[in-house]
Amino acid sequence: MNISQTAMATGLPPKTIRYYEEIGLITPSRAQNGYRSFSPSDVHKLSFLGRARELGFSIEECRALLALYEDQSRASADVKDIAEKHLQDIDAKMAKLAAMRATLSDLVTRCSGDHRPDCPILADLAIAPSGQGE
Repeated sequence: MNISQTAMATGLPPKTIRYYEEIGLITPSRAQNGYRSFSPSDVHKLSFLGRARELGFSIEECRALLALYEDQSRASADVKDIAEKHLQDIDAKMAKLAAMRATLSDLVTRCSGDHRPDCPILADLAIAPSGQGE
């Protein structure tokens, strides 16, 4: 398959496919004219990577998961460790987003949004974080 066919089969943009090749996640063969030729195995790996990225795994986590996928003697505990750490990262991000949302919601509620210049949103943004000077 050429890169455009592979892109259609995997749902990944050609630019992403080229990037995955550049960083060594896949290694398609090259025809004599220099064009990439993707095997069914390459397409499967790219689909795997696309799904892993949809779940938010980093490139390095994807690299590790792909290596484990290809290792028939792998321990599922190794896969689970990567997924659990990623889940913890997601939970931490969600907690941070919830705190950001609560703060912003409070500020929006306190702002009258009228013609007056007083604005609690701007006042809050102007406060230097603790430990930093002005």
